[in-house]
Amino acid sequence: MFLKKLLVFTLAVLTFPVYAQKVGLVLSGGGAKGIAHIGTLKALEENNIPIDYITGTSMGGIVGAMYAAGYTPGQIEKIALSPDFQDWVSGRFKSDYTFFFQKKPLNPSIVTAKLSLDTSLRMTFRSNLVNDIPLNFALLELFSQASAISKDNFDNLFVPYRCMVSDVLSQTSITVKKGNLAEAVRATMTVPLIYRPIKLEGKYVFDGGLYNNFPADVMKKEFNPEVMIGANVSSKTYNEYPKNRDERLVNRLMVFMFLSKSDSTLIGDNGVYIQPDLKDYNVTNFNPVQALIKQGYDATMANMDEIKKKIKRRVNINDLMTRRNDFNNRKPDLVFSNVTVSGVNDQQKKYVERLFKRDNKPTFNINDIKQGYYKLVADETFETIYPRISYNPVSDNYNLEIIAQPRKSLKIDFGGNISSRPISNVFLGLQYNYLARKAYTFGLNLYSGRFYESLQMNGRIDYPSGLPLFLAADVTYNHFDYYKTSSIFIENPRPTYIEQSDRKIELKMGMPLNRNAKITLSTAFINNNDRYSPNNTFSIGDILEKTVLNGAMSTLAFEQYTFNRKQYANKGRNFLLSFNYFAGRESYTPGNINGTSLPLLANTKVSVNKQFRQWIKIKMSEENYFLHLNKYTMGYLAEAVYSNQPLFSNYYSTLLAAPAFYPLQDSRSVFLENFRATTYLAGGIKNVYSLKRSLDIRIEGYVFLPYREFEKVGFQGITHKTAFTKWHYAGTAGLVYHTPLGPIGLSYNLYDDPIKRNGVLLHLGYLIYNKRSTE
Repeated sequence: MFLKKLLVFTLAVLTFPVYAQKVGLVLSGGGAKGIAHIGTLKALEENNIPIDYITGTSMGGIVGAMYAAGYTPGQIEKIALSPDFQDWVSGRFKSDYTFFFQKKPLNPSIVTAKLSLDTSLRMTFRSNLVNDIPLNFALLELFSQASAISKDNFDNLFVPYRCMVSDVLSQTSITVKKGNLAEAVRATMTVPLIYRPIKLEGKYVFDGGLYNNFPADVMKKEFNPEVMIGANVSSKTYNEYPKNRDERLVNRLMVFMFLSKSDSTLIGDNGVYIQPDLKDYNVTNFNPVQALIKQGYDATMANMDEIKKKIKRRVNINDLMTRRNDFNNRKPDLVFSNVTVSGVNDQQKKYVERLFKRDNKPTFNINDIKQGYYKLVADETFETIYPRISYNPVSDNYNLEIIAQPRKSLKIDFGGNISSRPISNVFLGLQYNYLARKAYTFGLNLYSGRFYESLQMNGRIDYPSGLPLFLAADVTYNHFDYYKTSSIFIENPRPTYIEQSDRKIELKMGMPLNRNAKITLSTAFINNNDRYSPNNTFSIGDILEKTVLNGAMSTLAFEQYTFNRKQYANKGRNFLLSFNYFAGRESYTPGNINGTSLPLLANTKVSVNKQFRQWIKIKMSEENYFLHLNKYTMGYLAEAVYSNQPLFSNYYSTLLAAPAFYPLQDSRSVFLENFRATTYLAGGIKNVYSLKRSLDIRIEGYVFLPYREFEKVGFQGITHKTAFTKWHYAGTAGLVYHTPLGPIGLSYNLYDDPIKRNGVLLHLGYLIYNKRSTE
């Protein structure tokens, strides 16, 4: 009996080291290639291989943290395949307050400089390439509950975990084993020049891959498992410098500079080294998620026999799921009892806190917090916004801390366009921001060119509340000289003797609505001054006709805007519904071009004809890119205008004051008689084919159908034609290359117009102008 018990004990002792094996999983950094680690997790779990510890760096740190936080490989894969994931890594974000975020009207700015107004003017530029706004909040949502249940001790996670960060000042690698899990993950992936650094334990840290991209040594030191599985997706060092020029290698030089290389020998003789075949994938391209996961899965399955040979212990999948569910069920719900703000003064703090107030409720849910966060980051008065969540076990609630840095006081925008036609101009914009209990913005925009000149001064006050409200005032001067636009690349270069100036003082109030929309109510005082030749001729000594329109206009407008580009968009929608009421006086002063061969005498007394005018205008316009098939995109532009605007004193004064349809990119720079009417229907189709990522072919065609077209009677009389007598067409075909300095467009444009304007347009930059006073 004693011998039998001794034999059982001996066998148990001999077999215990085998079946009690502890397994550590090491996941390297490698940018987008790190998505392959998800495939490794899938393969290991499907084959019941235990994972007792995880160490990771950069993308490996993110994937490892998600597994350690209680997510299954399938859940991690689903997150990586979601559109939200692509938004996180690219810096895009969709917010109910996006239009609030884009508070400034579109302008042709290309380069922005920021200056601090202190004892000296210091010019600074944004150093990070990717906006971290969506990423920061996503990490909080993913990891705050696991961090709370573990009491910020990474040994208490579902799987004990370590990640690496780098202190560039001391040039040392730091192992993170406690603290806020979301911040640790954010820190381990902070590639220099891509993401801005964050402060961790009093130090500004960067991507852990700078000094330890494959933390097998940390696994050995921290956990000392019997077996290590190391999955490496990073680039290898070259023992011999490549002789042939490899453009892909040159493009990856930045990654070679920033990330240390992996040493496969660190896992030891008893370990298993997994190296997926990722030579055809780019560290910055996060799009082929499914293919990267498959590469990681296949590489792990190729090594599965060796893994099973070295790891005898198995984990029952039902037991694993039960243990994971028990861990996840203990996570406290994301209910917030408090919002605190740091990095700003008391007045600014009250401004931020008011953005999160919702009907005096004692607590906030995650949707309340998310809405307040995106309202805050949409505000141009802040340079940086960083969220931090901590858990209070006494109240069983979370606290949101906002670390904010007000924006540099002065921002300078430079831009404009260079064109083959004489419509080139330069743009200069100045913007000053001041933040107290309310946000104040003051701006000055200047356009200068042969065809177009403009000066606009604006001011705005933003009131934080559950639904933000703004009050604004604009003073705008526009000057268009169509005579100077008829030169190059035009078949019939007969000059157009029209010069328009308008001045507007506008007061408006607005609020953002959901789905990237806003509603505005405005009142404007208008002074328009139009000078023109009644027969489109001009000689020395001639005096042009002049029409002056003075009055007031009230507008109620709803607009939705989700375009991906300021000009030449191929994604998104722009919808406008507006109602205008105008009341004022038209003053007509005739010139001395009278349609006869005899000019009027210089001392002839000229009478001024004054008439009261009033009308309403309702406009609905939608541009929408609705169909996306691989590289092809189809969109449409539809526009309808109704107005009871009366006929003015003569043909050209009526034409100049009438609503106009601007179908093509240069339509505002040519005076199109056939595309003006008080009431009309218009629209067309946009075809966009992407040859490459930044190179598009665009083919567009439009029709314009006026309800009652204007008809010239005699020398300068005017009447209406019969309803719906004729429609007019316009079209364009060309190439657009999108550069950091704006689009380069080369196109052939065609208009159905009496002057037969058609030709080639080549331009660099944005063809964007301020709206006319009556638009």
